[in-house]
Amino acid sequence: MLRSNLLRRVTRLSMVLPVAATLAGVTLVSFSSARAALPLGSTAPLFDAPASLGGKQFSFSLAEALHKGPVVLYFYPAAFTRGCTIEAHDFADAMDQFKALGATVIGVSMDKIETLDRFSVSECRSRFPVASDPAGKIASSYDSKMPLLHYANRTSYVIAPDGHILYAYSAMAPEGHISGTLAALRAWKSVATPAQH
Repeated sequence: MLRSNLLRRVTRLSMVLPVAATLAGVTLVSFSSARAALPLGSTAPLFDAPASLGGKQFSFSLAEALHKGPVVLYFYPAAFTRGCTIEAHDFADAMDQFKALGATVIGVSMDKIETLDRFSVSECRSRFPVASDPAGKIASSYDSKMPLLHYANRTSYVIAPDGHILYAYSAMAPEGHISGTLAALRAWKSVATPAQH
């Protein structure tokens, strides 16, 4: 009964948003023209990276963040470009919703950390951190590096605390990344046991 209710709920959600998730042993995949690189249910590659929050540098560890709850990891092409600024503003505006769902948000680009010090204050509004991946190693491990270019592709992932990818969405337009990640987190939280939160 629980499984069929979950299937109905997420199927309705997947008709509206590009959501795909593996929950309670049920794999749910929506049909969408937007495709992300890493398959759902796969293990997210762990990484440590220099990051900035409110202009203050620190070392971000995905493993440590996952101990606290789910992680929204999003890649974006370049700080201070139009689409990336819109996306950063949208994530900043939605941070109260992400926090209410117990999620950590981290943006990753191939910009230098000094650039991200400024971006984290002005565009991220000191609400969430952004990490520097100047060689593109993290983006490559998530199949989110643009071929032949020194930029990350705009891709958003939701990673469960156990390290598995629940949701993935790739689209160069910034719209859809925030609503999709929030919807995936809500779907996961509705069926996750208290120990998984």
